[in-house]
Amino acid sequence: QVHLAESGGGLVQAGGSLRLSCAASGSIFTINAMGWYRQAPGKQRELVAHITDSGSIKYADSVKGRCTISRDNAWKTLYLQMNALKPEDTAVYYCKSDVLELGYASDYWGQGTQVTVSS
Repeated sequence: QVHLAESGGGLVQAGGSLRLSCAASGSIFTINAMGWYRQAPGKQRELVAHITDSGSIKYADSVKGRCTISRDNAWKTLYLQMNALKPEDTAVYYCKSDVLELGYASDYWGQGTQVTVSS
């Protein structure tokens, strides 16, 4: 199992920045990719950014040029640097890990961290 704990959320004014962190523990050696997702009230959870063990990165169109995903080499910590924040970025942000355990693919989610952007 992999345990994920997000931090770094908060209240920020439009145009401001936040850096989210996701600390992974447990069987981190099984992780092959991680990502940030968000869910706004009344909306479906959506991908924000994703990074694989080969370094392949994907961003949602809505955050391209404003957000940067990064990680440490051991998959112990995942980051999301968010700049030029907009009110529409307000959501609960979740960290997810994709793992391969005994040949089976699965995923784990953190509890989420609230990001609120005021106009």
